[in-house]
Amino acid sequence: MARTVRNAKTSTRSARSHLPARREPYWTTISLGCALGYRRGINGGTWIAKFRDDTGQRHMSALGAADDARDADGISVFSFAQAQERARAFFNQKGREAAGHVAPHNGPYTVADALTAYQEAYVRRGGKAPYSIRTVVEAHILPAFATVTVSKLTARQIELWHQETAEKGARVRSRPGHAKGRKADETAEGIRKRRATANRILTVLKAALNHAWKTGQVTSDDAWRRVRPFRSVDTATVRYLTDAECVRLVNACEESFRDLVHAAILTGCRYAELGRMQAADFNSDAGTVTVRFSKPGKPRHVVLTAEAQQLFARLAAGRASDALLLMRPDGQPWGTSQQSRPMDEACDRAGIAPSVSFHVLRHTHGSRLAMRGVPMGVIAAQLGHADTRMTEKHYAHLAPSYVADTIRAQFAPLGIVEDSNVTPMRGH
Repeated sequence: MARTVRNAKTSTRSARSHLPARREPYWTTISLGCALGYRRGINGGTWIAKFRDDTGQRHMSALGAADDARDADGISVFSFAQAQERARAFFNQKGREAAGHVAPHNGPYTVADALTAYQEAYVRRGGKAPYSIRTVVEAHILPAFATVTVSKLTARQIELWHQETAEKGARVRSRPGHAKGRKADETAEGIRKRRATANRILTVLKAALNHAWKTGQVTSDDAWRRVRPFRSVDTATVRYLTDAECVRLVNACEESFRDLVHAAILTGCRYAELGRMQAADFNSDAGTVTVRFSKPGKPRHVVLTAEAQQLFARLAAGRASDALLLMRPDGQPWGTSQQSRPMDEACDRAGIAPSVSFHVLRHTHGSRLAMRGVPMGVIAAQLGHADTRMTEKHYAHLAPSYVADTIRAQFAPLGIVEDSNVTPMRGH
């Protein structure tokens, strides 16, 4: 931290109390072209930063209230030293703008500005989930922080918002401007899910703020760097379907949706990946189907079993190479979230309660492989995971293990027979 410059007139609360009120600030020169001003009012004073660039143009910024009547908190009320620290951040920002290291910005740089810039950069670098990010931003972040200046954002603000987000029930679909939410589930699993969701939302906010910091729009990332996510909330039990449930579910689906569900179980591919597959992606000679557009951004070749090869051969028969393999009943591509309703209806007809999401079909594929002793590296390659960490997190506990086999083999039976006719012994 730079050395604090002293000024006998404004350094202390006592000294400032003797200054007459006036509109023109009492200036303290920090360095060449940079000054900190104290404007004395009837009910106390405020701090102002002034920066003069090489062309002689002045740039001013209101920093906040002086600690004349209230103790400094570093948030809205500042001591002389704290005001200098904030002024130096303003000087650094304007210096970077003048040097061309960052594009000038008219007015305060708000969280809304940071979110917009981050989303634009995300799309430019080929991000795969712009719609999901936009939804999170509009539903959860902008209502709380849209007009907040990034440089004035505090760790306490973010922590309170993070906690409040974790306490809200899940949102339900509604008309724009009429957001609704379900009653919060207060079970241990419900709390875990809400906290995991809050962590994912916090990740989006931090990513946008870090982008603002890296591009020079703000000079410090301290406020959000000190905010920690909830711990131990990403350890959900993976839901998967049994073989019998798979058969019932496929049989309960309408014809076009049945092919989509069947393909998901047999390949472990994501909904969006299946919806983009073309006839040319199926290679009958190699017994594979190519996923060209995946969530990680890398294509992969999914190995097909004999049953899966028969399914894809039927889907590709007679189709042009660029024709989609899986389409809706009206011949249109499967769009965002269009699988949810038919999935719920099929689960209801199949007697699967509670109903499962389409993504559970992917977990079912991975779980069946793990329970048959397939190595984690092979499952990771099949599912398109970058490495085995995510695979092990979800499926390692299902794999046959030396520990489990040894315990079951060596723990001798106690000889206790379950009998409903046995009467408990009572003491005398």
